[in-house]
Amino acid sequence: MNAGILALRVDGIEAGRQRTRRLRFLTYAVILIAVAWSIEVIVVRDTDWTRITLKSLLESALRFTQLDTSVVPELWKPALETVVMATLATVVGLVMSIPVAWLGAANITPFGKSSYAFGRFLMTMSRSVHEIVWGLIFVSAVGLGALAGVLAMAVRSIGFISKTIAEAIEDVDPKPLEAIRAAGGTKFQILWFAILPQIIPVFVGNMIFEWDINIRRSTIMGLVGAGGLGLLLFRQMAMSNYGGIAVVILAVLALIILGEVASHYARRAVI
Repeated sequence: MNAGILALRVDGIEAGRQRTRRLRFLTYAVILIAVAWSIEVIVVRDTDWTRITLKSLLESALRFTQLDTSVVPELWKPALETVVMATLATVVGLVMSIPVAWLGAANITPFGKSSYAFGRFLMTMSRSVHEIVWGLIFVSAVGLGALAGVLAMAVRSIGFISKTIAEAIEDVDPKPLEAIRAAGGTKFQILWFAILPQIIPVFVGNMIFEWDINIRRSTIMGLVGAGGLGLLLFRQMAMSNYGGIAVVILAVLALIILGEVASHYARRAVI
């Protein structure tokens, strides 16, 4: 009797494993077919393969190797503007992220599910729209210049900063909160003395990381007329000055490397 029940259980387990394997195989097959179809439609059909030859590729690559050093004196001011834009955007994004994180943290949101859903919606909307699109919106609103780039990157930063802060708040140890609440503490005291000390490392680390990201973002903001190295890059592209394009790209690369080094040491010093 027991042996029969055991055999049935073994058969059931084996059948379940076979179903899981079949489902996994079917999932992989569907993904593979979707990828192959995407390559066929987007890459194979939509590309003029007659223009792509080894000779044309080499000629295009050689154009960028002939660096236009006359562009170098023009680099320092846009590079400085790029760093300033990234820094201001990070600070402004932080200020705007604090109320969004407050709304989007489930354990401290002021009006329950409604304010939580609204906060999460703001986070999602900020992350879903690319910074180039935000840049176009703010260029049309405030005109060409660095201000449009700063606002675009700041709004784009809200999604990341507020989401990480909100999740850090949700993961705090509840015991200090309960202790202050039991002692008659206000909501502000709970936030200041129980929550803030626990999220400071996450908060500072993510701020530095977001500044590092904004250094990269600010280099392309000029493509929509928002200043910085991106604007100089756009001008070189408009003139088809391949040597100048290469010089600006190298400057962008150098700036990103410096940002990586600075953010690395800043994290080590603060966290």
